[in-house]
Amino acid sequence: MSLLKKEDREFLVNKFEKELGNIVRVILFKKKEDCEYCETAEQLIEEVSSTSTRIRKEVYDIDEDKELATRWRVDKVPAILLFGEKEYGVRFFGLPSGYEFSTFIEDIVDVSRNTSRLTSKTKEVLKKIDKPVHIQVFVTPSCPYCPRVVRLAHQFAIENTLITGDMIEALEFQELSGRYNVLAVPKTVINEEIFFEGAVPEALFLQHVLKALE
Repeated sequence: MSLLKKEDREFLVNKFEKELGNIVRVILFKKKEDCEYCETAEQLIEEVSSTSTRIRKEVYDIDEDKELATRWRVDKVPAILLFGEKEYGVRFFGLPSGYEFSTFIEDIVDVSRNTSRLTSKTKEVLKKIDKPVHIQVFVTPSCPYCPRVVRLAHQFAIENTLITGDMIEALEFQELSGRYNVLAVPKTVINEEIFFEGAVPEALFLQHVLKALE
């Protein structure tokens, strides 16, 4: 059974035809056992990638392809990475379903264009960051405020390859959610130093990132 409705598929075909730039690699890491959502994740990227010749699907096994998993710092599955001209730190751990599906689609467009939709002021600040930044945003599919924060994390990652932005589906990775005391979403963790809940505007998100680097 298809995950995308006919009208959704037609929408994506038209959107990608108009908006996609360069080739986007949609990379899935899965494993054969103990991964409830891996099969669904693979079906999802298969259906999405089939809507445009500029979207290339790649599937790896986290156990069998350990070298790649280590290189790209993939430690849990399902994991979906979006690469364009560069190996961006745009990552989804868990299914980008519900409200996060739109995040997934808009991220594909941005990665294809090798640029974000952030303000020029934010872009200039991000270019100057010379230390690694790891942003984890915990979400649930039914949270309408979560995509805004995940999009910011991913757009920051597009602007500077030292920045990694992870969407983490809180219900799929409950042990990790417990470690960070995720009681409400979105919850953002930056470099294990800064923790905050809720959707915040771009300027404040940038302040949190810079504070984590102090």
